[in-house]
Amino acid sequence: MTPISRSGAGRRSLATLVCGALAAGGLAAAGVTALEPGAASASSHREAPLISGQPQYDNTDVYAFVSPDKPNTTTIVANWIPFEEPAGGPNFYTFADDAQYDIHIDNDGDAQGELVYRYTFKTHRKNGDTFLYNTGPVTSLDDPDLNITQTYDIDLLRLHNQKLVSRTKVADDIPVAPSNVGKASMPDYGKLRDQATYKLAGGSTTFAGQADDPFFLDLRVFDLLYGGNLTEVGRDTLKGYNVNSIALQVPNDMIRESAGQPVVGIWSTTQRKDAHGDWTQVSRLGMPLVNEVVNPQKDKDTFNASAPWNDAQFLKNVTNPELPKLIEAIYKIKAPAEPRNDLVDVFLKGVKGLNQPPNVRPAEELRLNTSIKPSMHPKRLGVLDGDNAGFPNGRRLTDDVIDASLQVVEGELVGSKNDLGDAVDKNDKKFEKYFPYVAEPTSGSRGALAKGTTSGTDVRNQLGDALKPAGSTGGGTDTTLIAASAAAGAAGFLLISTGLLWWRRRMHNRAY
Repeated sequence: MTPISRSGAGRRSLATLVCGALAAGGLAAAGVTALEPGAASASSHREAPLISGQPQYDNTDVYAFVSPDKPNTTTIVANWIPFEEPAGGPNFYTFADDAQYDIHIDNDGDAQGELVYRYTFKTHRKNGDTFLYNTGPVTSLDDPDLNITQTYDIDLLRLHNQKLVSRTKVADDIPVAPSNVGKASMPDYGKLRDQATYKLAGGSTTFAGQADDPFFLDLRVFDLLYGGNLTEVGRDTLKGYNVNSIALQVPNDMIRESAGQPVVGIWSTTQRKDAHGDWTQVSRLGMPLVNEVVNPQKDKDTFNASAPWNDAQFLKNVTNPELPKLIEAIYKIKAPAEPRNDLVDVFLKGVKGLNQPPNVRPAEELRLNTSIKPSMHPKRLGVLDGDNAGFPNGRRLTDDVIDASLQVVEGELVGSKNDLGDAVDKNDKKFEKYFPYVAEPTSGSRGALAKGTTSGTDVRNQLGDALKPAGSTGGGTDTTLIAASAAAGAAGFLLISTGLLWWRRRMHNRAY
């Protein structure tokens, strides 16, 4: 792949924004004369029919990059549970107890995992007589006020030709960082995150818990292609939503075949225990966007249940992709000639001379050359912009995979130069400089001030004023108490009480 200098000057034209929206949303059901909302969405956020109804098992994204502050290590981040509303209590977000969350590593290019890091979780409850997630301010992960907690184990499975060679327990009962309920419940969430970051034997580090969703894009294309109102594009649809993250940092020498063969293939899966007690794979993800905008509806669930070794069954979806044809039919931008062997190289084999292992078997994996040092100044388009430490050589948190993938799909590597994109170029939150790198989750108390209030005037004061008798000039004890109670929810009680008094009077006057 030849590095290409990008100016980005023409990227925000009308066609640019529309095509970016198409790539971000995967408009699989669009036609020439009718624009219908599709069922898929970007990356792996509800990308297939079956898994969309099982969010605890739905793997949303996988990232893999040489650690910027520890270049002798590789960091892998895998996320689950799409669209976590921060205030979505009282049952906040937990990993499933009946699941195996696996990170697979193929270190010889044969489309089989030689290493599997398996995460399994267990939920604990301190008090079953309350509906609360926490019963007071939480200042540590072992705080008795944190009512619902989780711990996890990590097993390292070594395989050869898809058969188990050994199993090693590498972590036991490590605490999970909780959902960020809000500043009243978790006044120092950063402290809780630090406590959930654990060093393992051999120089590895692990983290599991809630995080800001690091994927950035505009996927509101499902509103009938913005209803023709393109002034709405360019907003990060995932802004303000969280995910559950697993992050693992491991020495490069632990995962690659050798210094002479430093390319590893990485993907994640989720297995769920069925009614018979057997484990069934229900989610799979490596390269972003493949199961979203490459595989058609009939193949999506099959892909989630399959292994890279069998990816030849999906080859036609890559060599004869649907998306360029849709763009040509609707927006008259000519689709590149088929078969698209350039997409096979990028998405299934790795770029020759960069991250393609010798004797590679084509498969959907996120391929990373662990010998390439991190960039001092990462470029969001990665390899397309001459930054070989970025996507599709692995995937950093800051990589703009929507723009890069769309440009490649539209023929960037076969002579059709373009600057297409979705006008969302970075995450709404800054990423951390150190492991686990993902930004802290958005707090459940993130909301704007109540209508008509300022930072010095709260709702309690407003309710107090509203509850004063007409003509009252003072704030007597009774009024103060009523106002304080109202702010805590007693206003609803007063309404109920009034209704009950009315009902009792009416019943007293009834003849039967």
